[in-house]
Amino acid sequence: MKDELSKSQRSTVQRGLNRRSFLARSAAFGVTSAVGTSITGRSALAGEPKKGGILKLGIGGGATTDVLDPGMAQNSATFMANRIWGDTLFNVTPDGKIEPRIAQELSSNEDATVWTFKIREGVTFHDGSPLSVDDVVATFKRHSGEGSTSSAVGILKGISDISADGGNAVFTLSAGNADLPYLLAEYSLIIQPKGGVENPNAGIGSGAYKLISVEAGVRYQFEKNPDYWDGTRGHYDGIEMLIINDAAARNSALLSGQVHMINRVAPKVAKRVAESDGIHVRNTSGRAHYEFVMLVDTPPFDNKDLRLALKYSINRQEMVDKILNGFGSIGNDIPINSAYAHFDETLPQREFDLEKAAAHYKASGHDGSPIELIVAEAAFPGAVDAATLWQQSCKKAGIPLTVKRVPDDGYWDDVWQKKPFCANYWSGRPVQDQMYATAYISTASWNDTHFYNEEFDALLIEARAELDDARRKELYSKVAHILWEEGGAVVPMFNDLIDAHSDTIAGWESDPNFELMGGHAPLKTWMA
Repeated sequence: MKDELSKSQRSTVQRGLNRRSFLARSAAFGVTSAVGTSITGRSALAGEPKKGGILKLGIGGGATTDVLDPGMAQNSATFMANRIWGDTLFNVTPDGKIEPRIAQELSSNEDATVWTFKIREGVTFHDGSPLSVDDVVATFKRHSGEGSTSSAVGILKGISDISADGGNAVFTLSAGNADLPYLLAEYSLIIQPKGGVENPNAGIGSGAYKLISVEAGVRYQFEKNPDYWDGTRGHYDGIEMLIINDAAARNSALLSGQVHMINRVAPKVAKRVAESDGIHVRNTSGRAHYEFVMLVDTPPFDNKDLRLALKYSINRQEMVDKILNGFGSIGNDIPINSAYAHFDETLPQREFDLEKAAAHYKASGHDGSPIELIVAEAAFPGAVDAATLWQQSCKKAGIPLTVKRVPDDGYWDDVWQKKPFCANYWSGRPVQDQMYATAYISTASWNDTHFYNEEFDALLIEARAELDDARRKELYSKVAHILWEEGGAVVPMFNDLIDAHSDTIAGWESDPNFELMGGHAPLKTWMA
């Protein structure tokens, strides 16, 4: 298994795009990917992987209502569980390249409207059945079909046909998309037997570990898959994943040796945790961001002036200093920063301006009734404190923001996308189109601001088909300006991903794509 495409694959892709080579563009993404560091200044032990042992994970961000359907994975627990038992067509490497997984080779036609993926042979599912191209086709049809509620439906909307051709899966698009392999690496697009149509919650995949028991919101247990096709992954005999939503309890579990690895270390305690003997704290900057989201089709947030009043009333630098403790950077009310290719550095930075906030609030004509923001620590570490800071600055501008804290359990089912104003986080995505198509295009099932803008949609669709980099950057600039001015997301900060593990774990590598090495820490690390 190689991390890069073979020479023959590289030339195939170059001929298909007939522009700057696919790998050259991938390398460009890697250049802008942010750097991961170890707060302790130490690195995990290198060398040849050792086999054996049971890895115990402490994961924050799970609920008793969680399900195993990859298309419904909406928090850290379901994301991580699916990473452990499932495989996707591709992965995105830490430096932004495409790594073949279930798809062994890829090529496209001249205008990137037809993509052909050779499906790897000799792969079996956990139930013993062979993985075939028909399973791949069925999987993508389930996620993209009429009436699909999959989180991936937005990024798959441009696919007009999916078919099998021998051992190849052929994707025909309504318009070209040079980023399609990146989109198909989406963690929700796990290949399942017969597409998972009959039972999407079965938890049967082709991954390095088999799911043997699950108690949603409490514990997941896995055993090693002896028939796994990739010998470079899956070094443990088994994995136990404990859901520990309380941040202090999660830290204590690591420090006491109850677990070997945790996610979502709170920035305010990260340096203190790193001072503990035998503990490594890893922070990786990139595309992850914390936000507050308003449903723009629901009063009072259907009023643009009110939205702008709230955007100008938030002190972004204070959030970075006090909530992130310096582990991040200020945001600008769009989900894109300089970690992305084609980022528009000319977009004005929205400043903290109480006079503008007050003026927009007055112009909104709001009646002065409380504007309720619902938060929980499940939304992101420090969410309650961040909301309280914002409430204080709003008060200075005469904006009646109130903060309602709710329990962590059930937050993603009962609040997010249900209530008109709440806190949220995104880990970001490898390319701009994927981030926008997941959460902002009108057809996205995770459009958590109910942002429906025809011009935005048209520009995004045009950008994904554009193979000229300069023109593509121009289109993304227009997309960003529309969202910056009209959108319902307040993005005060881009947060570092902060994880921690004991020194009994080796093989750690930084990955800006998602927490815990892009979700691959259980698959790539081993007992030291």
